[in-house]
Amino acid sequence: MPILEMLTPQNSAIALIDYQPAMFQGVQSHDRLVTMNNVQILAKAAKLFNIPTVLTTVARDSFSGPFMHEVTSLFPDHDVIDRTSMNSWLDPNFRKAVAATGRKKFVIAGLWTEACVIFPTLDMLREGFEIYIAADACGDLSPEAHERAMQRAIQAGAVPITSSQYAYELQQDWARSETYEGMMDIQRAHSPYGIQIGFSKWALGEHASEGGPAK
Repeated sequence: MPILEMLTPQNSAIALIDYQPAMFQGVQSHDRLVTMNNVQILAKAAKLFNIPTVLTTVARDSFSGPFMHEVTSLFPDHDVIDRTSMNSWLDPNFRKAVAATGRKKFVIAGLWTEACVIFPTLDMLREGFEIYIAADACGDLSPEAHERAMQRAIQAGAVPITSSQYAYELQQDWARSETYEGMMDIQRAHSPYGIQIGFSKWALGEHASEGGPAK
């Protein structure tokens, strides 16, 4: 089954949807700071592993404000696709950007889960995409709203994941030195795991590495 295949830099793409000030204002399902950290884990992992990335906003100039700078600054050459539709899939520019990646495995995260995540999820599943929702990087008006949207997505065939899970799945082996330090930087900046990294460096020295002794 395709969903048993690991997500890799070669087979996956990611869409980050509506991380904008007005949308964050409505988030009551999660601590908004945690959501902000988790979407940065996704974005920085995508940058580190050269994952095709689609960024999109809704009513950027007329209502919702710009996509969060912490993400767009990672992709200075990306056009952020602005829409009027809650459902990104209704926007031809979004569909064109998705098609341009050439990937069928898509990680999706956005605000809010009950609309801007679930709607394109359902349409993309119907179009034959495999959808993986980074649930801890999403947010909604209430815990109930988020959970019901996630349940609906799972029943439709989407796969729930977390932000760090996606990053770890791309890395797979700490001995992959070309991305090791980048992964450590992400965890130090945005995850409680960063506390452990700092402790290990203090206790064992700066040479401490999960990739094993330097060769």
